[in-house]
Amino acid sequence: MGRELAYVLINPYPIRKSRTGGVIARVIARSDLNFVGARMYGPSRELAEKYADIVRSKDHGASTASDLIADYILQTYMPDLQTGRPHRVMLLLFEGEDAVKKIWNITGNATLKRGSGQTIRDTYGDYIVDENGRVSYFEPAVLVAPSRRRAEAALQLWARYAERDGGVIQQADDVPEGSDVQQTLVMLKPDNFRVPSSRAGSIVDILSTSGLRIVGVKKFSMTVAQAEEFYGPVVDALTGKFKDIGSERLANAIRNEFGITTPPAVLGDMCRKLGPLFAKAQFDEIVRFITGYRPDEVPAGKRAGAGKEGCLALVYEGHNAVQKIRNILGPTDPSKARPGSVRREFGSNIMVNAAHASDSPENARREIAIIDVEADTIKPVVDYFYGSVLSRVLSVAKGGESGRVRARLRHDRAREKGQLDETQ
Repeated sequence: MGRELAYVLINPYPIRKSRTGGVIARVIARSDLNFVGARMYGPSRELAEKYADIVRSKDHGASTASDLIADYILQTYMPDLQTGRPHRVMLLLFEGEDAVKKIWNITGNATLKRGSGQTIRDTYGDYIVDENGRVSYFEPAVLVAPSRRRAEAALQLWARYAERDGGVIQQADDVPEGSDVQQTLVMLKPDNFRVPSSRAGSIVDILSTSGLRIVGVKKFSMTVAQAEEFYGPVVDALTGKFKDIGSERLANAIRNEFGITTPPAVLGDMCRKLGPLFAKAQFDEIVRFITGYRPDEVPAGKRAGAGKEGCLALVYEGHNAVQKIRNILGPTDPSKARPGSVRREFGSNIMVNAAHASDSPENARREIAIIDVEADTIKPVVDYFYGSVLSRVLSVAKGGESGRVRARLRHDRAREKGQLDETQ
């Protein structure tokens, strides 16, 4: 089998029940596929009806579950009949050899024919029949494609609605409203994605204890230009911090090397001169960790190009969202975080500390805009695999987000084959 693009749609009920992290953990950890896209949708009636029609078509062969799933879509993916507010659905994209079959096997049968815990549906789904054999309750947890043909048809549909029905879904039926509701950004850092593991999903699972709602998600590679803007404010903080961490170390180094006791005034003058150099060096390392490149390795005109590392942005919304998330993440230094916090469990040091979280509602708005969580990264990927010849030509001709998505796909493939030239 060749390389394919497969999808996982996390249904509204598992999202409301905060099972999203568990699903993500299972799919990434149990396959060798590349995680290449993620987007939150609030499906319109039109999208739900068209998707149900595709499922009901039985284009992959006879299936008793097709009508059951199509009816489920019409019941659960439609906007609320009374309020008109949509339900949240999360679309995940995975790329690789025989991807559709691999995702299908991890997901399991909709009628739960295996055993407890073996598949995603065994763990998170329900299929209950009464004494007459009629289905009395059905929750398949996720929807996936049983064949490449179905994957192609479904993904082309969801790609067409990516801008209209997708993005940051603030108006969803279960998202709280009010003047005290905040948004905050969580960015899962590259150390969570360098090898297939359950880390990313496990972090999302821990964050679910906040009681907040995920209203936006984006799988992306941060560019050097984005990283410079995103982390720019830390330069002043690092410059000032050097006085606290540098004075004693400088005094000890001079004493050990030359036997001189350095007067405080001299140390203060040295710290003021060395502070900016220290901040620049630390800033460059942060950019390298997040993007795979130091700023001085990339010409100014190419810094908007895709980075080499993968990140996952999540927008959470709810009451006191900023502080709730930061409490669960823990301090920047994992060694100072409490047991059970994200950074204590998954962080290594102050830089490689698993996740970033906004420190204020104002910074959340700023950071969400820099990452551009609203931007559609689904259609470029779908066009890359399943678009018409014309759409592929147009996709290649486009720059911006589409170009970064294509570059990321090429990079993933090269890394998988061990052919990556780190200088490119």
